[in-house]
Amino acid sequence: MEKQILHYCTAARWPLALSVLAGLLALLATVGQMALLSWVIARVFLGHADLQQVGLALAVLLVIIGLRAGLVWLREFSARRAGNRVKSELRRRLFEHLLLLGPLFVRGERSGELIATLNEGCERLETYVARYLPQAVWSLVIPLLLLVIIWPLDHLSAILLLITGPVIPVLMIAVGSYSQKHIQRQWATLARLSAHFLDTIQGLVTLHLFGRSGAQEAHVARLSDEYRRRTLRVLRYAFLSGAVLEFMTMLAIGLIAVFLGVRLINRELPFEQAFLVLLLIPEFYRPLRELGTQYHAGMEGRVAAQRMLEILASLPPVREPREASRSLPAAPLTLTCEQVTCRYPDSERPALHNVSFTLSAGSCTALVGRSGAGKSTLVNLLLRFMEVESGAILVNGLPLDRLPADLWREYVALVPQRPYLFSGSVRDNIRLARPGASDEEVERAAELAGAADFIRELPAGYDTEVGEQGLRLSAGQLQRLALARAFLKQAPLLILDEPSSSLDPESEALLSAALARLRRQCTVLVIAHRLNTVAAADQVLVLDGGRLIESGPPAALLQQPTSAYAQLMTARLQEAGAVPGKEAEAL
Repeated sequence: MEKQILHYCTAARWPLALSVLAGLLALLATVGQMALLSWVIARVFLGHADLQQVGLALAVLLVIIGLRAGLVWLREFSARRAGNRVKSELRRRLFEHLLLLGPLFVRGERSGELIATLNEGCERLETYVARYLPQAVWSLVIPLLLLVIIWPLDHLSAILLLITGPVIPVLMIAVGSYSQKHIQRQWATLARLSAHFLDTIQGLVTLHLFGRSGAQEAHVARLSDEYRRRTLRVLRYAFLSGAVLEFMTMLAIGLIAVFLGVRLINRELPFEQAFLVLLLIPEFYRPLRELGTQYHAGMEGRVAAQRMLEILASLPPVREPREASRSLPAAPLTLTCEQVTCRYPDSERPALHNVSFTLSAGSCTALVGRSGAGKSTLVNLLLRFMEVESGAILVNGLPLDRLPADLWREYVALVPQRPYLFSGSVRDNIRLARPGASDEEVERAAELAGAADFIRELPAGYDTEVGEQGLRLSAGQLQRLALARAFLKQAPLLILDEPSSSLDPESEALLSAALARLRRQCTVLVIAHRLNTVAAADQVLVLDGGRLIESGPPAALLQQPTSAYAQLMTARLQEAGAVPGKEAEAL
């Protein structure tokens, strides 16, 4: 896993390597410091040397202490820098990959869990990279280096270190493997808590409307309490393993110190040599103890990294062309579907089956059908959010799959049935379609969409903050701003998902006039649910069960009582409780 993480974060390799190198050099400085210290103590207390005789050694000792402090600072700084680079780079790559995976992937995930992965997961990964990975290297290399240094000084102490040293990592792995399951459950609980908390915040209106806010509060409290219990359980294992490791380390140091003391009294070792070995023994166990301290924090980052790597390994639903077309389609656009069949990855039944039709340049086509007929799937195909399984979609005779998805989407403007507005001003939300548009162009688009009047009545006009998801606006106002955004884009293909569903009659008339003007310069596809929307179209496509069962001019289809389109419109009027009027007279 470490290689996979560093593969995505090449900029962190050199700071991480520098941190490891600085840690090893700091060890050598520590050895030099201990050797000089033991020499000075032996000369002063046993050789009765004065300050003048050891003055040079003390000066060198001070230099080494300063050098070691500088190396420790470099070690920590480089490790933190590597951790920050990994965190920021992986967060950026995750966000880019989520954009590449598109709305179909996000639709199958909980937004709160993805947010927890992008935020909390990346923060925990920083500890894993900055602390655990360098410490794992030091725990392997530093004890071996110290064994090489201690061996010529005292064979017996080196053998005891070689026997007692492996006990600590073995014990740590045994405890860690057991606690890793609890860490995974802790992370899963945090992800559920984040997802549910976000759902609750976004659904406050619905919860208050149905009087369920208390129940949701209790559910969030239960999830929070479960996360608390799992966190305390993980901490309990971490503290327990830390106490055991500390006890084993102190026991091993004490055992070797006793052997050294006995042999020193028996004059089997000189004082200076025995004292140096005694000073180096804690340094032998220090990286192992620190690895135990960082192990649980590192495992939290490892568990978070597993989820990140799963997301990064997910294949995008749309394959970018190996050889993109050099000739781009020019407006106006003619779209042709030839025997198009596609299905969702989790479904065996095709969402569309052998669908063929043509959207002529400058025409307006209405797409109708019952819920689940395949209308949204067709829009997803035209937006290149998913691939055609068989058949082809042609744009001015050019296969759509030969165009890069991002480039093609510049040719398409979409007004969804539930438009999304970002937190910011009205002007910024409209200008999202074309960031370089002038204020005059933004206001012209608002006029076309019938939004200018209500915008001027807002407290700050076009600079009014709309709030997150446009919560400060009504459904009709949201839809008109989405229409203005689509008009500003001036794309040659305009897709509207029932644009008049939340509009008043006056705004609907303005929309009809705007669409009449737009048809001169773009091709329009309208997912229609109302008869007056369909009546203005040049042709109607009727989908049922993923198949195109009928197509033709709306007036001609309405004159055929047995046509699927006429029956569908009649059923919708009856469901809406329509009274005789213009819509009923059209039937």
